[in-house]
Amino acid sequence: MNHIWKKPKVEESEESVEEDNGGGGEEEEDEQEEALVALIEHRTKEVENLKKRLEETEKKLNDSKSKLARLRSRDNSKVSKKLLSNGSSHIKVEHSSSSPACTDEGHSRTQAQSRPQLLIPAVNPKIAQPVKLESNTKASAGPGNRASLSFPTHSNSGGKQKGDSFYRPSSDLEAVEAKDKGTKRKLEQKEHTEVIPLIRSSDSPCLIRCHSGVHISSQHKRKLRSLVLNPFNDQLFVSSALDGVVNLWQIHGKGSGASLLSSTDCISPKRRWPEDVTWHPQGDSLFSVYTADGGDAQISILNLNASQQKKRVTFLEEKPHLKGIINSIIFMPWDNSCFATGGSDHAVVLWREKDGENSWKSKALHRNMHSSAVMGVAGLQQKQILMSVGADKRIIGFDLMAGRADFKHQIESKCMSVLPNPSDFNLFMVQTGAPEKQLRLFDIRLRQTEVHAFGWKQESSESQSALINQAWSPDGLYLTSGSADPTIHIFDIRYKAHKPSQSVKAHQKRVFKAVWHNSLPLLISISSDLQIGLHKIA
Repeated sequence: MNHIWKKPKVEESEESVEEDNGGGGEEEEDEQEEALVALIEHRTKEVENLKKRLEETEKKLNDSKSKLARLRSRDNSKVSKKLLSNGSSHIKVEHSSSSPACTDEGHSRTQAQSRPQLLIPAVNPKIAQPVKLESNTKASAGPGNRASLSFPTHSNSGGKQKGDSFYRPSSDLEAVEAKDKGTKRKLEQKEHTEVIPLIRSSDSPCLIRCHSGVHISSQHKRKLRSLVLNPFNDQLFVSSALDGVVNLWQIHGKGSGASLLSSTDCISPKRRWPEDVTWHPQGDSLFSVYTADGGDAQISILNLNASQQKKRVTFLEEKPHLKGIINSIIFMPWDNSCFATGGSDHAVVLWREKDGENSWKSKALHRNMHSSAVMGVAGLQQKQILMSVGADKRIIGFDLMAGRADFKHQIESKCMSVLPNPSDFNLFMVQTGAPEKQLRLFDIRLRQTEVHAFGWKQESSESQSALINQAWSPDGLYLTSGSADPTIHIFDIRYKAHKPSQSVKAHQKRVFKAVWHNSLPLLISISSDLQIGLHKIA
């Protein structure tokens, strides 16, 4: 319904008051005052009515969007049935416990997650055969451990391809085809679960049991840099390395091995490798960051559905970072078309998608809140706050709606990454450079209060590398961390002690990262020994 807005009569009184302003007398001044008061009251009520109408309109808009999403979901369901009848092959996502098996029955948790399906047509992938190991190294979990972990060491397999050339997918390969992109991202979002009350609630850790793992050659020629699981399909993950290549992998069965689906050269025009890699939330493309030095490209997009190899990698034209390495890139949990980057130029930049393919607009949120390199960025789930941490020892939460810093904190050592908890949206972890206190847990509601801290003692080196990364378990109760040693450290946030609840020797050289699979009882790790480890959890 169209409303015809009429000019309030009170405004006429205001005009007459202004015309008679030259007259004297207290009576006329009283009349002017009464008219102005009446005008203010009228406009105040008018503003309140407009606010109510705006709220009602926004509510109707959200209802319409929900109905549209449901209709699109039904339409895509029909399309999926049609594809199945035409012989398209689907990768089925198995639903199992998202929590690791726990020997303490009181602390065991089971969390089934619904994951959308992706289409991967039949291809002839190059199989990376697992290296089976004969000798096992038991994990040292300290006194009072109730389960023994064993991860194998492995022989150094070459794993080279013929002629040392990278495997390329055929032109008709569509590696990932996302369906119903907008609504499925919404369905995938998790519900908030309170885990903060459980922190430091137990005198002994709840240990997990791992079977002997297997190791496969990463097919990279230089040291690995990134390992990221696909947010849309649990059977896919990517690895990147200093050779500039991004490898796409498919997990076999329940984690018995993995196949190399494709290898793509993502080296920048100035011959730089990706410093950090993240999946688009729809799971069909990868975004990488490089450096701002020498006018190099700063962002690349790897489109896994591109039919031609030449069009598989594109570089964005915008270059908002001023100098140095861009250390971190991550999509915001509240918006598929929005990601953030943090760089050595002290800047945090927000990127939003524009109309047109691979068209993004950048905006620097702040350039001087950090006095040194920004090492990590992440968005909070429950509110539009962008967290950033830096080598200047600062932790900053920037409120995008208010356009200002909502959270500021400075600790005694440099910060290298930030990682929100996947279950409790108020909890986040910060990696620091303090030996034996590398991981700090914070509650966003308690501001500068540290709720717990974990750490480990390194045997091979005292320096804390920013290349070492952490990962949360899907239930938000465990943290894994790589190490300068060939070890995966596992922390139970319910354990009162600061030391690891378990330490597992998993590789021959330092471990960069060990991530938890979202639906399978599986840990996947990468190491400077150029191997990818698959470690089953009982």
